[in-house]
Amino acid sequence: MEASPNILVLTPLKDARPFLGSYLSGLEKLTYPAARISLGFLESDSRDGSHDAIRALAPRLAARFRRVGVWKRDYGFHMPEGVPRYAPAYQRQRRMILARARNQLLFRALDDEDWVLWLDVDVIDYPADILERLLATGRDILQPHCVTEPGGESFDRNAWRDHGTRLLQDLRGREATRLDAVGGTMLLVRADLHRDGLIFPPFPYGLRSRWIRPVHPVWGEGEIETEGLGMMAKDMGLQCWGLPDLEILHAKV
Repeated sequence: MEASPNILVLTPLKDARPFLGSYLSGLEKLTYPAARISLGFLESDSRDGSHDAIRALAPRLAARFRRVGVWKRDYGFHMPEGVPRYAPAYQRQRRMILARARNQLLFRALDDEDWVLWLDVDVIDYPADILERLLATGRDILQPHCVTEPGGESFDRNAWRDHGTRLLQDLRGREATRLDAVGGTMLLVRADLHRDGLIFPPFPYGLRSRWIRPVHPVWGEGEIETEGLGMMAKDMGLQCWGLPDLEILHAKV
C-alpha cells in the first residue's frame, strides 16, 4: 500500500438518488486500496433529496475509505419539465453551472491527494481494477471510453480530436490516443495540474486554441467545462489522452 498514490474521487450530484446504489457498488468493488481513496461530493439544485441521501450514506463510506466530504451549493438552475438535459438551447447555461460546481468541489475537497478521478454518478459499471489500469499508463490527463452498451457508440461526446470529427468510437484498436478535448464521465487528472491552475472553465475558453474546432454554433468562440479543460491543458503545454478500448458503462438517459 505504501507504493499506492492517494486518489480523490470527485462526483457532482444533481437528482442523483436513482443512481446512488450502482455508484456505491462500483466504488466498493474497486481493487485499489480503499485506505488510499478519498471521496468528495457536491450536491446542487436537486429535487429528489439527493443531499440528504448522500449524507446518510457518508458514514458507510467513511468506514471504508480514507475520508469523505459532502458539500452543498445551489445555483438555481433547473431544466424545464420534459426537456432532456442535452437540449442544445440549454447547453451553455447547464454546462457553465456544471463547470462551476466541479470547481467548487475541487477547491473544497482537494487536500494531499496525488490524483483526482472525476466520476459521474450515473456511470453504472466499470472494471474493478480501473484505477490500476488508468494509473499504469503514466498519462497525466486520461479517460476511458464511456458507452451505454459494450462495443457501442461513444456516450461522452465531449471527448474528441481532429477538429471534433473523431470520437473514441472512431479510434478503437489503439492502446492510447491523443485527445484535444475530454469528457467528465470518468477522467483522471494528476492533482498537481489542478493545483497549477487547470480548472473547468465556466465560460467559453480558447481564443488561442480555437484552431482545434470551428466556432461553436451555440456559445461562439472557445470551449466550456470539460472541453474547456482540454483547451486549457493544451495552453499549459499538457496533453490529454483517451483509451478507446477500455470501456465503462453509463446509464441510458
